Amino acid sequence: MNTRRTVLTVTSLAVAGLGVAFFLLRRDEANQAATLVSALMAVAALGVAVWAGLPVTRPRGLRVTGTGEARAGAGGTAVSGYAGPAAGGTGQDAGTVEVENTGPADATGGGDATSGVRLT
Repeated sequence: MNTRRTVLTVTSLAVAGLGVAFFLLRRDEANQAATLVSALMAVAALGVAVWAGLPVTRPRGLRVTGTGEARAGAGGTAVSGYAGPAAGGTGQDAGTVEVENTGPADATGGGDATSGVRLT
């Protein structure tokens, strides 16, 4: 069950429960209970509205630009750009890795070269 459906189900159950409670209480007790519930829900709604208005923090990305030339000798590794983990972790919440204008990477000496991004 997704979050939206869960919220709808819990809200419906709360409304049904309050309706039954108000029906079973005497008129003045139901009036007092309704006032209390209304006050609590107003504070909760204000809190949710403030929370919804707060800025969302996004994972920060990594930007590499204008790197120079890289050469790899026999058995070596050269990276002109970025070599490492994806910024911000893995999965849906991962940040971005952005690489522009990388220099040439030369592996003619028998090594391994990358111009751009090598994620580990």
